[in-house]
Amino acid sequence: MQAVRTRFNVSPNAEIAMEMNPGTVTLEALQAFRKLGINRASFGAQTFDDRELARLGRSHSSDDTRQTFSLLREAGFGNVSFDLIAGLPGQTLSTWEHNLAEAFALRPEHLSFYLLEVHEGTPLAAHIRTGLQPSPDEDLAAEMYQVMLERAAEAGYEHYEISNLCLPGFESRHNTKYWTGAPYYGFGCSAHSFDAESRRWANERDLSKYVALVEHNGSPLVEDRTLSEDDRRAEAIFLGMRLMAGVRTNEFKELFGVDLTAAHADDLKNFQQAGLIEFDGDLLKLTRAGALLSNEVFAAFV
Repeated sequence: MQAVRTRFNVSPNAEIAMEMNPGTVTLEALQAFRKLGINRASFGAQTFDDRELARLGRSHSSDDTRQTFSLLREAGFGNVSFDLIAGLPGQTLSTWEHNLAEAFALRPEHLSFYLLEVHEGTPLAAHIRTGLQPSPDEDLAAEMYQVMLERAAEAGYEHYEISNLCLPGFESRHNTKYWTGAPYYGFGCSAHSFDAESRRWANERDLSKYVALVEHNGSPLVEDRTLSEDDRRAEAIFLGMRLMAGVRTNEFKELFGVDLTAAHADDLKNFQQAGLIEFDGDLLKLTRAGALLSNEVFAAFV
């Protein structure tokens, strides 16, 4: 933090966020982080069902999640976010409703929720392949997504991005910069950066290699690319449309010289008829059903 403040003019109201694992922090540590100016905390609760946490191979319990949240409040954090995962193997609509009730009872300022993705090479993938755990039910996961949005609205949360909810005024500034194409600097192992024009660059992901590169070359940079005009247009659509506020087609035309409604007329017509997108004047945005099937919509623009 001292290095950042020495080299940058940090806004007094800057959002300074840190991530942590549940059950790994003490009150003293959190108080010290808060004194440094860190004012937003995020952690992966995933589920409030200990059996589901065990199936995921997580090291924390639901009590760890509650305790971590309580410690954050005690340390003075007034902007807290945590993650939930829907569609876990063996998860039922009833247990998902329990998760939502627990989450909204804590009333964090921000909630991220994801549908489970099973990646090859993970213990969960091996368990599903060998029959130790059931395959995720995609239809049930879709129903969980809809229930999440209904319960969130009832609790006063805004659905501002495909996978993110917040109380009014607590949108994640950290993530919003990606979706709106704002510039950002990344420092450290695996960090990425963007100049808001056409350049993206990234640091080495492997920690030992990162250290060796810094020691020998003074730079851990391993990727540096310039986006083509097509890349920039595609990113502006599929990142911008992640926000439920949508994309202004008139602004898009001014920036890139392309009329979206003309260039993708057939796709847009099909998506609109399927109830996945809607227009409000020149505003193009996903519907609730479209948010669930967003990858199918975005594929048309890439």
